[in-house]
Amino acid sequence: MEKSKTLKLIGIVAIVFGAMTVFSGGRALFGGAEARAAVGNAVGFVLWFNFLAGFVYVLTGIGLVKAMRWAANAALGLALATGGVAVAFGLHVLGGVAYEPRTVGALALRLSFWIVVTVISWPLRTKPPAAR
Repeated sequence: MEKSKTLKLIGIVAIVFGAMTVFSGGRALFGGAEARAAVGNAVGFVLWFNFLAGFVYVLTGIGLVKAMRWAANAALGLALATGGVAVAFGLHVLGGVAYEPRTVGALALRLSFWIVVTVISWPLRTKPPAAR
């Protein structure tokens, strides 16, 4: 697959992933008691991080679709931030507090996704700036 098509594809996936993240996180955070009960023992800081990061997923996806240089840096930032939250979550769990086991899988999925996006988009960092 051509590089530009690959970037567009992962950009679209990032946009959809971000929209789904904002929707589900917003529902969990701002929905009624039923929505909060559905997330079980979700850890607050992870839930807030995912919700807010969802907006950045969408913006980064748009940047990838447009093959913007900054999108590769944004993908790296998302991978690093998600990794940091995963470490903080792990320490939180080691402290013996209740947590939702599916959070482990969700963080692993998000971290893996952004690592892959970073690797794929890395060549954008050396792309010459567009003529002004």
